[in-house]
Amino acid sequence: MHWSNWSGRITAEPTEIVRVSDEFEVVAAVRRAAEAGQPVRSLGAGHSHAPLVATSGFVLDTEALVGVLGVDADAREAVVRAGTRISALGAPLRAAGTALHNQGDIDTQAIAGAVATGTHGTGSTLRNFSASVIGARVVLDGGEVIDCDAASEPELFEVARLSLGAVGVVTELRVSVREAYKLEERMWLEPLDDVLDRIDELTRATRHFEFFWMPGSARAACKSLDETDAAPRYPLAEEGQRLAWSYDVLANERTDKHSEIEYSVPAEHGPACLRELRAMIERDFPDVGWPLEYRTVAADDLWISTASGRPTVTVSAHQGVDDDDEPLFRACEGIFRRYAGRPHWGKVHYQSGAELASLYPRWRDWWKVRDRFDPKGRFLTPYLEGLRE
Repeated sequence: MHWSNWSGRITAEPTEIVRVSDEFEVVAAVRRAAEAGQPVRSLGAGHSHAPLVATSGFVLDTEALVGVLGVDADAREAVVRAGTRISALGAPLRAAGTALHNQGDIDTQAIAGAVATGTHGTGSTLRNFSASVIGARVVLDGGEVIDCDAASEPELFEVARLSLGAVGVVTELRVSVREAYKLEERMWLEPLDDVLDRIDELTRATRHFEFFWMPGSARAACKSLDETDAAPRYPLAEEGQRLAWSYDVLANERTDKHSEIEYSVPAEHGPACLRELRAMIERDFPDVGWPLEYRTVAADDLWISTASGRPTVTVSAHQGVDDDDEPLFRACEGIFRRYAGRPHWGKVHYQSGAELASLYPRWRDWWKVRDRFDPKGRFLTPYLEGLRE
C-alpha cells in the first residue's frame, strides 16, 4: 500500500490505511494495530513537509472524522472533530457568532494536524493553533479514551496540544474562539531595508503583518490585515483588496507544490537574521526563484512550541518540489541556528534530538510524559525516535 504527502516528496508503504469516521472506528483500529504489533500514525491532510505520518504500520485517515460538535459563544469555546479541515470551520463558527482567533494562509489542513505541529498565522499579539487548544480527547494504545485539559490529566494535555501525533490519536479538540470579525486587506511594495528598519512599527500598526522577499529584488511585498466594522464585500475581490469575514481573508490559495523550511527566532533577532539570509542567498544561491516569508507569533507556554517563552519571528524558505532543496535549506539552517532558531515541526529540518533538547527547557518532560502514556511506542516512527535526545 502506498501513501504520499500533499507535495509527493514524502512517501511510505504502510501495512494498511484505515479510514475512520468516528471514535469507535479509531478505537477498533488502534486495538487491531496493537494486536498485530504495528505502529499507528494519524493522517489529516498530509500537508506536512516533515515525515510525521510516514510509517510501515497503520495509517488512520481522518478525512471523514469531521464536524463542529458544539459552540458555546458565551464561554468562547468550540468542540471540533480532529479531521475537520480549517476551511470547514469558518462558516459554522460564524453562524454561532464566533471565529478562530487566527489561522495561517493555508486552510486545507486538518485542525488536529495544525495543532499537532504548532502551525500558526501571523500577528505579534496572536499565538499558534496549539495555544488555542483548551481540551483534547485522545485514544491511547490499547484503545483507552481519555479527556484531558489543564485540570484533568494536565500532563497528557501538555503533550497532546502539541503532540507530533506521538502520544495517541486525537479525535476531538476543544478550542478557544472569539466573536466573529471582519478583516480588510492591504498589500504594497516597499524597499526591503526600509521594512526591516521599521519592522516594529509595521507589526504594531496592524493586527496582522507579514512580508515576502523574492531573491534578486530590492523590495518586499508587504501585507497587512486589520479588523473593520465595514460591511463585507462579496464576491471576494482580488488578493490585496479583500474585505470580508476573517476566514475568507486569512486564507489564500497556495497550489504550487513545494518543500519548505521554517525557523522561529527571537523577535528581536528577526531583522538581522533576514539580512544574513539575504546576503547568503544572493551570494551562494542567486537562481532561487521562491520567496522568503517573514511573520510574527506571540509567545506561549507550551513545552515544545517554537514560540515557547519568547515573542517570535518566523522565516521560511521554499523550493519547488522537483528541486534539490537540501543545499539551500542546510545553508539557511546554519544561519537560523546562530540566532537560536527552532524548526517548525511540520517542515524540513536537520537537527538531532540532542540539538533540539538544547532549545526547549521542557524537552525531557515532554518525552517523559509521552513515554508514560505510550510505553510501547505505538505512536512512534523511526523519524520520531530520531528526535529523542
